[in-house]
Amino acid sequence: MTDRSPTETTADRTESRSTGTESTDADSLERDADNPPAANDPAIVARGLTKRYGSTTAVDGLDLEIDAGTIYGFLGPNGAGKTTTIRMLASLTPPTEGAGRVAGVPITDRERLVDHIGYLPESPPIHEELTAREQLEYHGGLRGMDPAAIDDRIDALLERFDLADDADDRIVTYSKGMRQKTGLIQAIMHDPDVVFLDEPTGGLDPRATRTVREVLTELADEGTTVFLSTHVLPVVEQVATEVGILYDGTLVESGPPDELIERLEHGADSTLEDVFLEVTTDE
Repeated sequence: MTDRSPTETTADRTESRSTGTESTDADSLERDADNPPAANDPAIVARGLTKRYGSTTAVDGLDLEIDAGTIYGFLGPNGAGKTTTIRMLASLTPPTEGAGRVAGVPITDRERLVDHIGYLPESPPIHEELTAREQLEYHGGLRGMDPAAIDDRIDALLERFDLADDADDRIVTYSKGMRQKTGLIQAIMHDPDVVFLDEPTGGLDPRATRTVREVLTELADEGTTVFLSTHVLPVVEQVATEVGILYDGTLVESGPPDELIERLEHGADSTLEDVFLEVTTDE
């Protein structure tokens, strides 16, 4: 693979704009585990994050710094390491090397981190024998939500995603799109600081996809950080404020979508798809 380094990496921007005294290298991320985050600390920080499976390196020395309220479009071809990255940041898979913090909590501390994040994997973690309402009530209890607020929150989100009429049917009877909506509601219902979404629009019709775009924008406006992994580039172009492109486990480009497109200098009609193809093609 040709060596493709981002013109300005996330780490470069971190160094240029850092005004605090806290070191953000991998060692200090672990050493400062008990220190509460400052108000202006990034929502997601990773330093040298690496995951190996035997002789295969799935993610190689990943550096990230993502501010609160960002919609971060995380792109890459199949097998690039996107899902592995998300699982490390969500404390579901331990890194081989490196360190990270999400919402101020080390990614090695699953017990503390879980209440700060929401997670929608490509296959939603829902129980088919339950109804959607039962599934969401169960999840709200696990996340320590106020019982008095759970029903109101569920009702509002079911209505928003056009699931209210089917909320008391068993999930086993649901279509793929209905299951996806249930999983997305589950990921955001407890108002997490950071939400990780892996292909959230999979199986959704255009109307539901539009609702997802609107909801993600609203979440970011309220300060939630959205880490969005998807192959649907138009969705990223429409909602993302920052984009990172992963190729063979390495972050090869990062920055605001408009800036990435301008770097290509392919003309006024260039798109994020052009950027993606340019930096994920071997020469």
